Amino acid sequence: MAESRAFPGLAHWKTAACEPLTGDASARKYFRLRAEQQTAILMDASQVPDSVAPFVRIAKHLRKIGFSAPKLYLHDAAGGLLLLEDFGDDTFAKLLEKSVETEKLFTLAADVLIALHRHPQAVPENLRAYHPEKMLEDIELFVQWRTPNVTALEKEDFRAAWRAVLPLAHRVPASLLLRDYHVANLMLLPSRTGIQQAGLLDFQDAYRGPVTYDLVSLLEDARRDVPEALQKKLLARYLAAFPALDREAFETSLAILAAQRHTRVLGIFERLARHEGKLDYRRLHSPRVERLLQKALRHPILADVKNWMERHAHTD
Repeated sequence: MAESRAFPGLAHWKTAACEPLTGDASARKYFRLRAEQQTAILMDASQVPDSVAPFVRIAKHLRKIGFSAPKLYLHDAAGGLLLLEDFGDDTFAKLLEKSVETEKLFTLAADVLIALHRHPQAVPENLRAYHPEKMLEDIELFVQWRTPNVTALEKEDFRAAWRAVLPLAHRVPASLLLRDYHVANLMLLPSRTGIQQAGLLDFQDAYRGPVTYDLVSLLEDARRDVPEALQKKLLARYLAAFPALDREAFETSLAILAAQRHTRVLGIFERLARHEGKLDYRRLHSPRVERLLQKALRHPILADVKNWMERHAHTD
């Protein structure tokens, strides 16, 4: 197996059987290695090698503070390869497709966020901040790919509308923001207890940021409909865990970050379709994300963003 040459000290895996696994929307590829009745996951991030060091750092940190991130057997940052603990195949997303109890899985996912946001050492030292200007930079993908014909002045109007509201999303506590926290990146580990039953994946893009961001990512999933009644129940569960939270600031932050995230995702899906020929994300999921964006834009604080979208992006 060619990939194992990156780990010359690990002769155990040099003759391992290699099984490709389904990847995600990124340039990373995944393989399950089988050798002597043991398994491990090889993550090939050679196309995005800069993601290796952040993954290693956050994985070690999460494990240190009591969460289930994969053990790191070996990693080659320069080559973009990691050999990881195998959490199996039971992502929450796959289990939901098999009609496993929806509320149970989502409650576990919400409880992980509650525990993380309660933890006094949740944020690693000197972790980068997901500040408003970075949030704005991320959603410029939308202008580039969804509204490429707008004028320079109209682009400035887009930026101005967002700059007026993004700081308001930060009027809630900050914690470790995993960034892509949804059921496709959570794995059920039934042999463990409590929040450690949720195996965490895909956190190399972590930041320090508002606690509301990962809640939005979980409850307003780009790839599946989450029942509104369940969303409300989980938000109530979260708020009950943090009774000192300013409810108005919390709800405003949720709406702004929902709009920000959905705008970013629509830009990503459009880029995948046009630039990389990956049409399924746009075909299967963009209509849902557009509906979620429209819902978020109903918040009065987002009136100027809503007006821009109605004029230039046909989201009304």
